[in-house]
Amino acid sequence: MKKTNLLERLIKFRDARDWKQFHTPQNLAKSLSIEAGELLECFQWTDEYNLEDVKSEVADVYTYLLLFANSLDLDLDKVASDKLAVSEKKYPVDKAKGNATKYTKLKD
Repeated sequence: MKKTNLLERLIKFRDARDWKQFHTPQNLAKSLSIEAGELLECFQWTDEYNLEDVKSEVADVYTYLLLFANSLDLDLDKVASDKLAVSEKKYPVDKAKGNATKYTKLKD
């Protein structure tokens, strides 16, 4: 994974605190899921939300994703691009436009 300025800062922050020992892929995946849940909590029970709280949780999700990808030496742009190519085949525009039907149920 190419190291961006943000990733370099995250690694410096982590290493200064001797936290790398805790940043296994499994622990980072758990933390990512927990933070995604906290993002959902910003929208629980109401259509109203506090943008500052949302931004804070988005930042947590993003930083854990960066650290997770780094721990497995994943290039996020590449894996996302590869996945998009698969989705483009599963959901051709002529069959999927305007509906949320799962690809296995799209009509020929």
